[in-house]
Amino acid sequence: MTSGGGLLIAGTTSDAGKSVVTAGICRWLAREGLRVAPFKAQNMSLNSFVTRDGAEIGRAQAMQAAAARVEPSALMNPVLLKPGSDRSSQVVLLGKPVGEMSARGYYGGSGPAAKPLSGAVSPEERLHSERREGLLDTVTACLSELRRTHDAVICEGAGSPAEINLRRTDIVNLGLARASGLPVVVVGDIDRGGVFASFFGTTALLSREDQRHIAAYVVNKFRGDVTLLEPGLDMLRDLTGRPTVGVLPYAHGLGIDEEDGLRVSLRGAVRESVVAPPHGADVLRVAVAAVPLMSNFTDVDALAAEPGVVVRFVDRPEELVDADLVVLPGTRGTVKALEWLRTRGLADAIMRRAAEGRPVLGICGGFQALGYAIEDEVESKAGTVAGLGLLPVRVRFATGKTLARPVGEALGERVEGYEIHHGVAELLAGGDEPFLDGCRAGAVWGTHWHGSLESDGFRRAFLRRVAEAAGRAFVPAPDTRFGELREEQLDRLGDLIEEHADTDALLRLIENGVPDGLPFVPPGAPGGTA
Repeated sequence: MTSGGGLLIAGTTSDAGKSVVTAGICRWLAREGLRVAPFKAQNMSLNSFVTRDGAEIGRAQAMQAAAARVEPSALMNPVLLKPGSDRSSQVVLLGKPVGEMSARGYYGGSGPAAKPLSGAVSPEERLHSERREGLLDTVTACLSELRRTHDAVICEGAGSPAEINLRRTDIVNLGLARASGLPVVVVGDIDRGGVFASFFGTTALLSREDQRHIAAYVVNKFRGDVTLLEPGLDMLRDLTGRPTVGVLPYAHGLGIDEEDGLRVSLRGAVRESVVAPPHGADVLRVAVAAVPLMSNFTDVDALAAEPGVVVRFVDRPEELVDADLVVLPGTRGTVKALEWLRTRGLADAIMRRAAEGRPVLGICGGFQALGYAIEDEVESKAGTVAGLGLLPVRVRFATGKTLARPVGEALGERVEGYEIHHGVAELLAGGDEPFLDGCRAGAVWGTHWHGSLESDGFRRAFLRRVAEAAGRAFVPAPDTRFGELREEQLDRLGDLIEEHADTDALLRLIENGVPDGLPFVPPGAPGGTA
């Protein structure tokens, strides 16, 4: 294979399986001995990760880098949007935050109404066009650098390429494919139904120029006898002139680090998870408060991977009654989360637990909420807000963001983690002991460190403390290794591609680029859409 091949994985919808297919192709190619890298030009997610050089990228891209067996870098996700509300997001460019922007400000309000009736270009439209061109230049430069240093780069699209209202601002789907000469494989989730209509409609809504890059389809989450599907695939090829290069079966318990949604990666949906038998006599129940703008909920994946640990997300105080551990996770809106906890009655329930000596763990924004007070003129601009008062901590929000990969020790065990936060915690007198740059007071623990529970020895030591405080005869399994479990999941993704996709066809697309002679599927894009 010549150096620098590329492929873009798009989807008929959000959550069609783009991340899974991208990771699976990365792992398959890595096992073939190729230098492969993942890439997502623009990602919208509250689940992020910190690279070793202090850049913030989406966790899905960090997971895909692990699948490719390469170190993650900011080149792999040059634009990350972190929602702060329904209408605005923090923009992270090349791993560093550059400001808040409304959706209209970012995308430019680029519909026909944005232009004056005379047909002249308005100042707003000109500003939008300059911003879009600048971002497109940035992401194509990052992709070019990755292609220069790797045999193949597997790009992931976002949402659907047929979002015709956003096409003129697109830098992640067909906008990227056309700028970088990438063939596109479209993934459809057949479990949702209507997959043939989705493939055909997605293609037929694109302009003639965009359609030239749509090279093939992949069916995801198929159940049953594939021979019953084949006549439909033949008809789809007759209608579009494009082959289906994979029918991936529905795989239970197949998980990855999600962009959004309440999931525990190693178990699928939390409320549907199958709990492994406990190593000791009792199970341990963990309740995670489903706070607004929850970030990095993958922190509890390592708990769910432990045999006998039951993890569930909760939003009512009565759901805390039988919990042995309550986790307040990270959030992009600490003040909003505090208000939600109080309105729901969860704040009172958590404070009663602490008074009874029942364990509570706060991570990042959850840690901040457990303190005495929060001074926030940055995130919520609410000024000084009272916290739950369970940890001797005052938090002041800084304009700069802490991005770090700390290593330390807690409970006699080595711990690795990562930090992503604007809040600066000042530890006051009154804590029982320091805890991963945070503190412990009684049965309440708090830290800014994400990912700490993935350190196996520390996780077992912490769960032993929780079980003791809860009076449970729970014993952590001595042989659960979270890193190995994650590797097994990535290998399963590679197996899906190797066993159920036309790998020869995928290699031809990666090596040779956009096929010649792909037919146009009418009617094409509406007037004025690129």
